[in-house]
Amino acid sequence: MRGLLLAAVMLGTVSAAHAADMPDLPILRGSFTDGLTNARPNWQGYYVGGQGDYGTITSKVSSTINSDLQSTFVTPGPGYNWQPLGAAQSSTAGYGVFAGYNGQWDDVVLSIEANYIHGGFKSTSSSTGLAFDNNTVAATTKVSAVVAIPDFGSLRMRAGYAWGCFLPYAFFGGGLGSQTVDRYAAAWPSPARPATTFATKTKLVYGYSAGAGVDVMLVGGLFARAEYEYQRVTADIESNIHSVRAGLGYKF
Repeated sequence: MRGLLLAAVMLGTVSAAHAADMPDLPILRGSFTDGLTNARPNWQGYYVGGQGDYGTITSKVSSTINSDLQSTFVTPGPGYNWQPLGAAQSSTAGYGVFAGYNGQWDDVVLSIEANYIHGGFKSTSSSTGLAFDNNTVAATTKVSAVVAIPDFGSLRMRAGYAWGCFLPYAFFGGGLGSQTVDRYAAAWPSPARPATTFATKTKLVYGYSAGAGVDVMLVGGLFARAEYEYQRVTADIESNIHSVRAGLGYKF
């Protein structure tokens, strides 16, 4: 009996010494019950991406366009009732790219970004006029103008707050784009006056943009983007654009 007790004591001593020599494995301390890691994504660095958008444009047709149409188009008779063009409106979609650099200080992220959209925000305004002869409609006219902004590039300043894998942000910037104006006038019956198509006018325009959005880190440096943007383009014809965008980018 004494021999059995002595053997048990010696076995316990050897087991304790062996356990003391074992490495401190996290699994032995129950760390797997703490859930997923709380490590935050690092937003600092350069990034690039592509985007698509959908929005509405409203353009204020200038008095110059109305006066050009009225003076150039030969109206059908002295009893013609001229109807000036009003604001041009439409909805359209586009696509583009973006690239920038994020600087991060704790949870605050400040960025500078170049943003470009192509797709031709295009708005149309039309009016119909009547020419009377002895209180009888002698001819009907149709006048229209199409205002388009096919390209617009801007330089933005962004301010965001890193919240886990989400980066909500606001931005403001200015940029340049191209604007085209097409005009058309016609009268029928066709013997009244032939249709008139005016030459397309193209000019460089400037404007500013502002909005807000959120970047979401997916895996590695891959992130998704959703945002709202307001653009105002100023020229002879002022255009206001409201659009929503979705994009996919990569942070290096």
